[in-house]
Amino acid sequence: MARTKEFDPDAALQSALQLFWRRGYEATSMADLVEELGIGRASIYATFGNKHDLYLKALERYGENQDPVLLGELSAPGPALPAVRAVVRRFGAESTSDKDRLTGCFITNTAAELAPHDAAAARCVERSWERIETLLHSALVRAQAQGELPRDRDPRTLARMLLVLMQGLRVVGKASEDPARVRDAVEQALKLLD
Repeated sequence: MARTKEFDPDAALQSALQLFWRRGYEATSMADLVEELGIGRASIYATFGNKHDLYLKALERYGENQDPVLLGELSAPGPALPAVRAVVRRFGAESTSDKDRLTGCFITNTAAELAPHDAAAARCVERSWERIETLLHSALVRAQAQGELPRDRDPRTLARMLLVLMQGLRVVGKASEDPARVRDAVEQALKLLD
């Protein structure tokens, strides 16, 4: 008869996500995961696979946690352009806040640490960026249809530029102690929406 799990896999995955997010992939050992999750190595392997498998599951969970927030912000009824501006400004503010600055964005961290040499991690990063770009594009199309965005602006190109800016804000915010650098970049980019 199979034994039942004596831990909550969902809570364990969330704990792994937090640990990987704080420390990165390479700096997190299986011993660290055993300690953080409070479960045995064999249980981790049986439930999640190896460290790399667990990391990828944590990365997917991160997207699942973040995407509904972004969707809600960018698809709320009413004017769309103020919502886009608010999202970009939020990314900038988070990138320079004491609470969020040093951890950065888990997706951006993965892009820098693993994506150049890990095809599976690169696919996860790309899927996340595609979702963000699609949400931004949809909001900008709606803004243009509502007369908020000039007709000579290309919503797809603007969405891509904003995605790159938002990811860059995460990198610069993590490494720079000058919040004006991020704030100025945000405001300059947002002028392209006028």
